[in-house]
Amino acid sequence: MYHMGRLIDHVHLRTRDFEKARVFYGAILAVLGIPFTASGDDWFQVDELYVDAADAATQPTHVHLAFQAANAEMVAAFHRAALDADGVDNGGPGERPYHPGYYAAFVLDPDGNNIEAVYHGPNTRSAASILIEPAAL
Repeated sequence: MYHMGRLIDHVHLRTRDFEKARVFYGAILAVLGIPFTASGDDWFQVDELYVDAADAATQPTHVHLAFQAANAEMVAAFHRAALDADGVDNGGPGERPYHPGYYAAFVLDPDGNNIEAVYHGPNTRSAASILIEPAAL
């Protein structure tokens, strides 16, 4: 059994070319069924992911970031969408040896971040997501 959703509050990426990043993430997240939750002229947010434009004094972020996919077909669609949006192949769709059923694809985003979509095989989740509501003051 795995417990997910307890470790990361948010991930903040800074990009050198914001428009390329917006197109790239818009394309891959669309095939994963995840819409932008908020955006502005030089930033966007998708659930716990926040991306904004790096200024001249700020280095872009370099991380490995893995998105959950509902099935192997979604992993393949993620890979195609990423390549069509100027992503760079970093490992095509396929089963990996990390654990039985681990099916993933890897691409580099416009800033060189290693972006993955992964399907962990058939499973049952206790909830599709968690709901956080502010407490009444």
